This record gives sequence, structure tokens and C-alpha cells, in this order.
Amino acid sequence: MGNILVRMVSGGGGAAAVGPELKESGATAEDWRNALSKVVQAVVVIRTTSCRAFDTESAGSSSATGFVVDKKRGIILTNRHVVTPGPVVAQAMFQNQEEIPVYPVYRDPVHDFGFFRYDPGLIQFLSYEEIPLAPEAACVGLEIRVVGNDSGEKVSILAGTLARLDRDAPYYKKDGYNDFNTFYIQAASGTKGGSSGSPVIDSQGRAVALNAGCNSNSSSAFFLPLERVVRALRFLQRGRDSCTDGWGAVHIPRGTLQVTLLHKGFDETRRLGLRIETEQIVRHASRLGETGMLVVDSAVPGGPAHNLLQPGDVLVRANGDVITHFLEMETLLDDSVDRKIELQIERGGSPFTVDLMVHDLHSITPDSFLEISGAVIHPLSHQQARNFCFHCGLVYVAEPGYLLGAKVPRHSIIKKFSGVEISRLEDLISVLSKLTRGARVPLDYISHKDRHRTKSVLITMDRHEWYGPPLVYTRDDSTGLWTGKLALPPESPLLSSSPISVEQGLENYRVPAGAGEASLIEHVCKKFNQVLTGGVTSTVSCFDCVAELRNSHDNSDVGAKKSQIEEDSSADSIVTSNWSVDEPREERLENLTSSQNAFSGNYLGSAAIPTNASVAEHVIEPTLVMVEAHVPPSCMLDGVLSEHFSKTGVIVYHSPDMGLVAVDKTTVVISASDVMLSFAAFPMEIPGEVVFLHPVHNYALVAYDPSALGVDGASAVHAAKLLPEPSLCRGDAVYLVGLNRSLQVTSRKSIVTNAHAAINIDPADVPRYRATNMEVIELDTDFGSTFSGVLSDEHGRVQAIWGSFSMQVKYGSNWENYHFAQGIPIHTVSHVLDKIISGANGPNLLINGVKRQMPLIRILEVELYPRLLSEARSFGLSNKWVQTLVKKDPIRRQVLRVKGSFAGSKAENVLEQDDMILAINKEPITCFADIEDACHRLDQCDENDGKLNMTIFRQGCEIELLVGTDVRDGNGTTRVINWCGCIIQDPHPAVRALGFLPVEGHGVYVARWCEGSPADRYDLFARRWIVEVNGKPTPDLDAFVDVTKEIQDGEFVRVKTVDLTGKPQVLTLKPDLHYWPTWEVRRNPDTAMWQHKTIEA
Repeated sequence: MGNILVRMVSGGGGAAAVGPELKESGATAEDWRNALSKVVQAVVVIRTTSCRAFDTESAGSSSATGFVVDKKRGIILTNRHVVTPGPVVAQAMFQNQEEIPVYPVYRDPVHDFGFFRYDPGLIQFLSYEEIPLAPEAACVGLEIRVVGNDSGEKVSILAGTLARLDRDAPYYKKDGYNDFNTFYIQAASGTKGGSSGSPVIDSQGRAVALNAGCNSNSSSAFFLPLERVVRALRFLQRGRDSCTDGWGAVHIPRGTLQVTLLHKGFDETRRLGLRIETEQIVRHASRLGETGMLVVDSAVPGGPAHNLLQPGDVLVRANGDVITHFLEMETLLDDSVDRKIELQIERGGSPFTVDLMVHDLHSITPDSFLEISGAVIHPLSHQQARNFCFHCGLVYVAEPGYLLGAKVPRHSIIKKFSGVEISRLEDLISVLSKLTRGARVPLDYISHKDRHRTKSVLITMDRHEWYGPPLVYTRDDSTGLWTGKLALPPESPLLSSSPISVEQGLENYRVPAGAGEASLIEHVCKKFNQVLTGGVTSTVSCFDCVAELRNSHDNSDVGAKKSQIEEDSSADSIVTSNWSVDEPREERLENLTSSQNAFSGNYLGSAAIPTNASVAEHVIEPTLVMVEAHVPPSCMLDGVLSEHFSKTGVIVYHSPDMGLVAVDKTTVVISASDVMLSFAAFPMEIPGEVVFLHPVHNYALVAYDPSALGVDGASAVHAAKLLPEPSLCRGDAVYLVGLNRSLQVTSRKSIVTNAHAAINIDPADVPRYRATNMEVIELDTDFGSTFSGVLSDEHGRVQAIWGSFSMQVKYGSNWENYHFAQGIPIHTVSHVLDKIISGANGPNLLINGVKRQMPLIRILEVELYPRLLSEARSFGLSNKWVQTLVKKDPIRRQVLRVKGSFAGSKAENVLEQDDMILAINKEPITCFADIEDACHRLDQCDENDGKLNMTIFRQGCEIELLVGTDVRDGNGTTRVINWCGCIIQDPHPAVRALGFLPVEGHGVYVARWCEGSPADRYDLFARRWIVEVNGKPTPDLDAFVDVTKEIQDGEFVRVKTVDLTGKPQVLTLKPDLHYWPTWEVRRNPDTAMWQHKTIEA
């Protein structure tokens, strides 16, 4: 066929050919009008939602066409790729706009046809007739009409003429559905997307073929012959008649040798070695005009024909009869399931006979799947086994989800898990039942793109309940649904929601005291094999562990344009501990000196630093950590733009009870993250937990358990000495120190060019955190936009975090995410750190089994930006104020102006855009730090109303105002609800920073939506508020839950939304609580765990 783009309609394909002599048609225009008037009423628009990725199909929603072939029993014919092999929810829309639910009753394992059923009694206002099937009427030259939903139109009628009846089945794609072992019919009819499943009718109103595909480069369309469709329909009709109380599961016998056959012309079979006497016999025994024979193209490994039939074998007879057509062969196979047939073959001119057992095609077509942490895994189907040349039934990854993430791509085959050979889905479930939360286990897989090499990765079982429990879904053709049940036994550790104790989780990971690097690696490998599998024996070799240890983070995206990691950025590290906590206990930390803030001791196996390295590099190296943050797709909150981030952090606190790492908020974006920490001074990776996200400044604090490092590890790392004062100034020399992708320390000496550069980042198209009201440090030279680390003086005292900032940059007409690095003064971190150490008066949070009070931050929720005093004078600012501000700050020479107030803040409707803030409590204000100091002084007053006495300049006048401040914690968003596939949360600060909230009680914010969900089907997309459901207000998450709990499955609801521009819209939506139940994930501060809970209707 050549390299021609072929697609189903939703796609199709073609190759030019000349068919037999055309036949004349005597149909008149009146004949066509009469036929079409009847046919159109029986053609329906089918709207499908594929709820899960399965086999050859992805999750999503689409529209196609179908037509009624049995009015009495309620049967609609369409394509297989419309019915889909997996879970699907569908509705059929008739021409009078009556919409009814339809349920899949059969999809052919090979050919592109399937059936939906419906209740005929639901059609109340339309008179229609079924369309009869007439496969025998198809002939070359026949005038036809294709009636369907072409290109999204409700009704489209396209004319054409059948040109060929023996076209090869179209080839759609190498890793998806393809029809085979059948002829297709070709015609010149330019069908497009949406016409899949359309009837191809003649002038008598009969369906002579089923529209399936088209050639996107021409006007050729490809139709499926109806002989096998008629057979399947008869089985369905008899099955329905045999059931008195509705539909039952109908078995339609389908046989297979797991062989792909092609029809080759006699010229080709001669070149393959077919003897002339055999050709004479075949021509004499075949129908008049026969032009070729069936030839073996491929045999699926492990199938009945494997190693018995080879490509190029020419089929002569089957059970003694000459067979040259697919239909004859398929009829024989379908009638011979679980019986042997005799094939007479010629291979290179040598005849031989082979007896083959006909297998049940349905037995190698998966009808169940495992769903765990967003991953969909099931036995490999015949379709994909044929595409990839693998055995049927192997464990196939239809969707990696969060469990496998970017480590294991879609279409992979799992070969080994936790050291256990995996050949069936039951083997995988058995291993999962023995694992604990947070366990890290090796997984071996192969890909069809690189089938000769096995790849190994480390998989981390969820520590938190990001998802519901693992379920096995099984298809039930009597209901048209897939029913789910728990995949694991109730006593399985993975089903336990309680965290594992520190002692239990870490006992087997202790590193012997005084061990050198060689013995350390040996110990790591032994424990990796014995413990991380959760009690299941692993066969990973010590050499593999050493290789992974030395190659850790080789693939991180340092040096790329963006900081987020699109693929697995590191070879998975070797050792970790189960992150867990003891029973909570109240404890207050003492303010420790630097000598008390670190363990004593020296780890002799730490990374070697070059002899010519600076003192700062030597001192800083034990404090650096590579921070990897993974965001589960179920909790893509606050506009987060990726699922995986990796940057350098610095240890700012390290004691026997707790360690704290500071890292920028471009890396640790939200608290709903799984964080792994890799230490530069000690070859180990342990989990961390996000404990503080600063509401303004670009940094987060991640806690870890020092005991997880063992005695040597805890002594090898220590906290950096922070130097918040004096502040850096222009011209100061600093050392930029960080980690490269191999966890090696890199440094250079630089000069501060600007110590007070104000950040000015415009809002992104999807509102997300952006640094505002901040001054950062700029250097003359650095290591590029993706490098991160710290700035220190020559003695290794940290003066700033060299962190990553995110923004959007417009290239032409497109917006792209861009990252750059700047210095964040360390005093912003030390201010909060002191509060944590000394004991704050904020909310409790469990950290390493100890309840600690976390600080609250008082802020002015107003976005500010400096204006030069020269400009301010032009706007009317008096000379007196200009001189006062210059005297206060002769370096900056600026005044702060208001860009906007956060919606819902106490400053809203008090400060206006372009107000200039001159003073607070009569003290001149020139920079962001002055605002923060004023807020801090409010907290120190025993009696305060939380308001600042401001002097502002507005439209030529000085005004005294009392402006309210807000108190925020460092928890970030701690609750998310998934309703109908929408990820819903309270409006986060980046949304409120736009200065608008709906007047209808603020509403709840749609952060994301899931493919294959009702939200996908009915266009309830992200970046909008839901303010009402069925006329009832939803001002917050609790109100939203109360309203939606009353809605039943399949009951249409009215949803009023408001987008970011303030435009209201009312949508109608039908919840699907079977595949998309309502659930929430919430952070429990008493257990430090994110917990998943299903919200019952």
C-alpha cells in the first residue's frame, strides 16, 4: 500500500486499484428520495465516553454513527472502534432529538463491527424502521449513499460508487487497532471523522456495507462487508429471544489459529514457489474470475500455528476443500472451535500437511483489567499480540498511571515484579498483595519498540492514599457494564490506611556503623533484595544495584530549557525506608546552636571533592540534597503544570528528630506531592514530606527522618550555617554551589550585580504560583537557567538559595513555559525556621511522629511593584515625599505601587490599582521587606485589629487608610474533590490574585478534568468556578459536597459555571457514579497522611 496515511473515520486508508467491469444502475432520483426518507430515521448519532484506556484504545470521548438493524429487540450496528473493547458509556441521539442510553452487547475481536442495545420503549415520538442488511447486494459499480454524522454534522449524505470488493484491510497504526483476515470494499466517497458506523445503502434502502475508514489524502472510503455482521446479528437475536427477563450474555463462536493471512495474486504466489499444477487445481476449483490465494503473513508466538506455519506459506486446502477467500476460511474456523483442522500448505514449492487446533478467539480477548494508582493493566489481547509479536495473555500496560508514571511507557509488557516472574495478571496481583505502603520494588519490562532488551526500574508503592484501593474490573455483557471488586485480600498491607511505624519501616535498612563505601554498597544490595520487596524475594544482582547507585540521576533534565522533568529523570535509587510515624506526641524544639544542629562523626565514604575545590564547596557539599517531587495526577492542584520536578535543595536544620530541606516552589509546587531526597554526602535516597509552603516567597520546607539514614548517614550530612545578616550588596563576591545530574558538587565564584531586583512575572494562562512582592539576587555569571543550589560566602555560610522561577514566554502565537534562576535571600527562610524551632503558635502538624506547631504568616494580600521616583514625580508625587523616600533608601529610589488586590482579601476594595504606598504608621515604605516588617510588628502586638495605618497617594491626593491584613498558613491546598472527573478545590491564591471571584459566594474552582469522564463528555473543563448545581449555591467545598450527594447516578444536573473572565454559563451533565464515583483526598494533620474517601450518594 505504500506509506499512505490511513485513519478510521475517526480514521481509514487506501491504495489505488482498478476493479472489475462496472455495472449499471437504474435507480432514479425518486428511488433515492424514498429510500433515504426511511433510512435517515433509523440512523443515530452515538456519543461515546471510553472511561478507561484499554487494549488498543485510550480514554476519551467522541461522536460516531450507528443505525438500527433490529427495531423489535433494540439493536444498533456500528464499528468496533466505536463500541470499543473496554468500558464505555454511550448515548444514541435519533433524528428527532430523542436521546437514549445504549449499552454494548458485542464487539468483534477482529473485525471492525460491534453492536449496542437499547430499550425500544424509550422512543416515544419517532416513527422509524430498521435498516435491512444485504451483503449479497454489494457489487462493483453499485451506486451507494453513506448516511451519517460526518465531520460532526448531525446528518450528512455522501454519494459514491463501489469500485472494489477485494481491497486489503486498511492499516491504521502499528500500536493500535487494525482489521485483518478480511476484504474491504472501496469507493470514492469522501467520508471524514464522525461517520464511523454509517450505513452504506443502495437505492432500495438496504445496507450493503458498513463505513469504517478513509484515506485522508484522497476521497476514497473503505467499507466493511456485512457477511460476518449478519451471522453475529442472528446469534444476538436468538440469544435475546431465549431470555425472558431481558438481555443475557450471548456467546458468538469465533475461532482462530492466531495467524494473519493476506490475499496475494497468482503472480505473487508463483514467485513464492507455488507449483503450476497447484495453481491449475485452485483456478479450476475456485469461483470464476479468482485472481489469487491466501498466504501466511505472520503467526502469533505461542499460538497453534507458531513454528508450524511461516510467512510466505501458501494455503491450498483446509479440511480437503480449496479455500481462496477470507470468508470461507473464517466460516470454517468459527465452526471448528476447540477442534483440529487439516491445512494443506505449499512452502517454496514443497507441499505439506499440518493439523492445527482451532482456539477460541474470545479466550484470548481480555475481558478484565486491574486498576491501581491510575494504572490500567490487563492480559495482552490478540490484537496487540499480533501488532507486537508477543504471546497472548502477557501482562500488558494499557495506561501507566501514577504507579508506573514515566518509568514504564504505555504498551509495555511486565516481565518481572519484585523479583517474581510475571506471566499472568494473577501473578502480579499476588505480588501486590504482599507489599506495604511506600515499598520500593524492582520491575522489569520490555517494550515493543525495543523488544530484545529488558529494562529495569524501581517502582514506589503509594505512601499516601492518592487513589482508591486496587480494583479488578470484569466485563458483564448482560448489563453492558464492567463491575469492579477489590483486587487484594482484606488483610493486604496495601489496603491499610495506617502509617507504618518508624521502627518497623527502618529496621531492615540500617547501615552498619563504620562501614566504608564498598561494604555500604554490599549492605544496600542485600537489603534491596531482601526487604524492599515487602517480603517477596528479589533476584536483582548486586552489580545491578551498584550500577544504579553510580548512575543515579543520570537522566535528569539539568541543562534543558525547562526544569520540569517529562520522563524519568533518574535511574532509581537503591535504598529507601518506609516513611512512617510513631504515635503522635507533643514536643517543643529547643533553639539549637550550629554545633548542636548536627550529628558528630565523619562518613569516610562520602563523595570525593577535587583538591582544587573552594572552601565553600567543601563546607556546602554535606548540606546539599537532590529533591525529586512527584505530583499524583489525582491531585494536580493549584495549576501545577507537570507531574515530576527535580532540583537541588539545602539542609537548613538537622537534629536527631527532624531534618528540614529548603527548596524552591518551582520544584515542590504543592503539598500533595511524593518527595524523594538524595543526599550528596551519602549515597542514599529517602522520602520526605512537604511541611511548609511559604505563601509569598519562592521556597518550601521538606521534612525527613534522620534515623532513616542510619548512624553513618546521619553523621555524614548536616545543616548549612545560615548567614541572614548582613544582606548581600551589589559587588559582593559569592560562591554559587549546587549539584549536577550525577549528584556531584559544582561551584563557581560570581559577583552580585543586583541584590534588590524586583520580580515581575505576569499571570500564566492557567493560574499557578508565581513569585510576587519579592526581591531577588542577580549574578554576573551562573550555570544556566536550570541550575539550582545556594549562594555562600567564602567560608561556606549560606546567604541565599539559588532557586528556579517559572513564567510563560510567548514565541510567535504560542506560549511556552520558561524557567530561570535567581537568588532568594536566606533571611526569608531563617525567619520561618526560627519559628518552627522555637515553637510557633500556629496549627499542629505531625512530623516524624511528633506534633509540632507550624508558623502562621501575616501578609498584605496585594500585588505590588516598584515605581521609580522619577516616574512617581510625573504622576504628581510631591517633592517632599520624593526627598523623604530617597533619604529612607538612597539605593532603590522607588515607591511601591499597587497592581491589584487578591480577591477575597481584607485589602480588597480598600486599596485601588495604581495606589502608591508612601508610609505605614508614618514610617516611609520603599521595599517589600518594609511591608513584611510592618506585618510582623502587628503580630508582636498583644492587641491589634490586623490593620495597617497606611499613607497612600491616589490620583494626586494623599490619603490615610486602615488596610486589613490576612493570616495564612504554610499548608497549601489540603483538600481536593473529584466529581464527575473534575478535580475541584477551593480557589487558590494564584486564582484570587487575578482580582476576581464570582459574586455568587465565590464558588469552587475546577482545576483539572479527566479524559473519559462525564466532565470530558459534557465539556465541564478547567479554569472556571462552579457556583450552582441544580440551582443550589456551592460557595465552598462543604456546600458542594452536600448538594452533589443528593444526585443519583445517571440523573441529569444543571451546573452553573463562571469562567476567569466572569462570563457565566449553564451546562447539563449526567453523572456516572459507576465508573466515576465522587471522592475526596484530604490531608490529615494528626497522621501526616493524605487519605482517600469515597463520598456516597
